[in-house]
Amino acid sequence: MNSDQQPSESMSDDEVWQFLEHTHLGRLALSVANEPDIFPINFLAHDGTLLIRTNPGTKLAALTVNHSVAFEIDGLTETEAWSVVLKGTARVVESQTEIDALNELPLSPWLRTLKYTFVEITPTSIRGLRFKLGTEPERY
Repeated sequence: MNSDQQPSESMSDDEVWQFLEHTHLGRLALSVANEPDIFPINFLAHDGTLLIRTNPGTKLAALTVNHSVAFEIDGLTETEAWSVVLKGTARVVESQTEIDALNELPLSPWLRTLKYTFVEITPTSIRGLRFKLGTEPERY
């Protein structure tokens, strides 16, 4: 149980990475001009990091100024919900050798646009929780 007396269960690191490896849409949280912002984004979990592709714009500008980010995925079934929150450091990939290798991975933009910039997020902390669904208990 967590401190709110709600039934939840912590996930192991292996479980967390299984969810990250089988989910492809998440939310990237970062600071833009000292204001928090959240962006829906497709990603790929690869070798203990998260990879995203982007274009010049708000996200990329924010990432070059403040490398600290948070990333979240969640899901829901009929009987449970789950959530994974990763905090880490973002790095724009600049080495052509690395870019060539990343181009071979199954990470493509979902929008009809060219996205040439790869960003790698290295976790500094990661947390996964499962929640059993049900009705509110009776009050005594």
